[in-house]
Amino acid sequence: MAHELAVLQGLSPLYDAVIDEIDGRRIRIGDHWLTDWASCNYLGFDLDPEIIAAVEPALRRWGTHPSWSRLLGSPRPYPQIEERLTELLSAPDTLVLPTITHIHLTVLPAIVGRGRIFLDRRAHRTLFEGSRVAAGLGATVHQHPANDLEALQGLLAAAPADGHPRVICTDGVNSMTGNLPDLLALADLADRYDALLYVDDAHGFGVIGERAQGESCPYGLRGNGIVRHTGLDYDRIIMVGGFSKAYSSLLAFLALPTTLKQRLKVAAFPYLYSGPSPVASLATTLAGFDVNAARGEAIRADLHRKTARVLAVVEQLGLSCLNRSGLPILEIPVSDPDDLLDVGRYLFNHGVYATMAAHPLVPRNEVGFRIQVTAANTDQEIEELCQVLRGLDGWFRPAADPSGRGPD
Repeated sequence: MAHELAVLQGLSPLYDAVIDEIDGRRIRIGDHWLTDWASCNYLGFDLDPEIIAAVEPALRRWGTHPSWSRLLGSPRPYPQIEERLTELLSAPDTLVLPTITHIHLTVLPAIVGRGRIFLDRRAHRTLFEGSRVAAGLGATVHQHPANDLEALQGLLAAAPADGHPRVICTDGVNSMTGNLPDLLALADLADRYDALLYVDDAHGFGVIGERAQGESCPYGLRGNGIVRHTGLDYDRIIMVGGFSKAYSSLLAFLALPTTLKQRLKVAAFPYLYSGPSPVASLATTLAGFDVNAARGEAIRADLHRKTARVLAVVEQLGLSCLNRSGLPILEIPVSDPDDLLDVGRYLFNHGVYATMAAHPLVPRNEVGFRIQVTAANTDQEIEELCQVLRGLDGWFRPAADPSGRGPD
């Protein structure tokens, strides 16, 4: 794998690039200006003047980085964020830690102990790494095919009732396809087999939320994540999410019961030993809550409109696309995986900076490129992207079922 990645880095300007300058969603690599379709700043909060303005006052009050671990002392913005987040999610409680990777590597093993993890094979790599750590500490890990509820039920039914925890692990919004799992069915299985449902909603929080009359688009209201979007509560569910995508801030969280939160304060290593997130990220998170409350619905409606425009062109062209949700993550597989470098050069030369999904990072039948639309992309940039997509004839296989693709 290391050799193949080194080859890709040497041959394609879309790997391991140094970004020299940004101007809105335009980026400069050397002398080459491109439009950025690789960032996950879905709501455009990284460029929002109101959010940027919140940083300097916080720095003057707290400095750049108080270095206490949270067990020793949390700057006041931490409990403020947890209070506002708990209300936004309608969760019993929340715990804020630096990153989702920290959470999976330390919290998941602490929760499962010597119990069993039931892991979707398409889950994010960080969930696999957390499961590997848990296995090293005595847990048993069972994998099942992606979204195969029957296989998962079989594993749950066959597992002995030994009194140890059972944890079903899944992505919320999948980072490659943009699709959602059947969370209602997963929650039902968790209830029937006395298991905990552990959901990584890194790409859903901030974008999707609770459904209600008056919603401005099918993404729902408030951006409070997949649990509320599905109409569930947090009984038997822990939701892990992050502010680094939609909120453009280095911070992550768990929605969880207060009793578990108190236990994790002494069992989860990031709470004990990690320094806090930067003050700038704490400030932009708090400002992000204000912008979300005041303008979030309009921003999400605009994001949905722009995404729908790109998906409509993908459908008109008859291109295969893994997205069935209408969310702003679009992966388009190539017909021949060996063409990926040529596709990357074409995109780069036509001003498109996209995420290249290469083997072995993805299965060979899913090799292609991924586009992430953000609210900060202009309508002109959307139309330029659509024009570039029209020039991809010959590299991409046709959609197996064009009628099944597109926004809700």
